[in-house]
Amino acid sequence: MRIARGTAVAALVAATLVATPTAAQAANGRIGVRETVCAETLFVRTQPIGAWMGTLHRGQTFLVEGPRSAGYVYGFAYGHINRRGWVQDGWFC
Repeated sequence: MRIARGTAVAALVAATLVATPTAAQAANGRIGVRETVCAETLFVRTQPIGAWMGTLHRGQTFLVEGPRSAGYVYGFAYGHINRRGWVQDGWFC
């Protein structure tokens, strides 16, 4: 029984890892498009690599307005943040 339980846990962990998006599966934001966040969490900042002002979670949306800078993109974070800021690009579905 102990072996079967360990095998079941290993299978569950493997299935979770396959179902979790990675940077390779996520996409860059398209300017003018309200994108869905694929990352578990995505920090909204005052400027690229700037001060934190909120966190978007998987499934929430961000309107990419541009421009891009240092791997970040500017736009409007919907939901509880409800303001403009910068997020790391490449974490949209």
